[in-house]
Amino acid sequence: MSQGPSAATSSSRRTLLRTALTGAALTAGSWAWDLPAASATPRPDEKPRPTTPAAALRELSAGNRRWRTHHERHPHESLAVRREMVSGQHPFAVILGCIDSRVAPELVFDQGLGDLLTVRSAGEVLDEAVLGSVAYGVLELGIPLVVVLGHQSCGAVSAAVRAEQTGEPLPAHIQYIADQIRPAIDHTQEGTARVDATVSEQVRRVRAQLAAEPDLASRIGAGRLAIVGARYELTSQLVHPVG
Repeated sequence: MSQGPSAATSSSRRTLLRTALTGAALTAGSWAWDLPAASATPRPDEKPRPTTPAAALRELSAGNRRWRTHHERHPHESLAVRREMVSGQHPFAVILGCIDSRVAPELVFDQGLGDLLTVRSAGEVLDEAVLGSVAYGVLELGIPLVVVLGHQSCGAVSAAVRAEQTGEPLPAHIQYIADQIRPAIDHTQEGTARVDATVSEQVRRVRAQLAAEPDLASRIGAGRLAIVGARYELTSQLVHPVG
């Protein structure tokens, strides 16, 4: 963590970490997910580190291609990298994903130590801790890309849909998760199609909320940051954009 911030910086961060989350969506249509990885600043193990939103997205796409075609490299696990990580970290993407054990970002994108800043909550639900964690990656570490990653057959979304339909309360703090997902429920669909559509809508909603944050929005406007939505399909292992 960095040393003590100035009063102005502290004020800016307090503004960032607010609970009122409203805003417009950031479209992801211009971002391609199936391009070769781009070169950037070399790292000690000769793996380039992407430094722009487009380069970071290409690297994630290339990693997911390796994963789903069974050509994983399991990068950045060497002794040299482990020693390097002691002195600092330089991840190139923030992945805000679900807690589901089947969707581990480092595996899905075939990345290693120091590559991804992963933030996980059931159904990608935002709260102050999650928002602050994403903001830390962008504002303190200079990460150029945030990916909101939903996934097929999300249990949190299924629970939220079922709770709304039955009216039965969920146990303990799980009800909070369902309440946060409820605005994304797609009532134009029925059955499993409703769950599937809600997974994508929850991704869009969370992405829009993040993109509306003033400190993040200013970086988007300057071309230094992109916030995109995506889904991981359990059946095919493919990550694809959610527009």
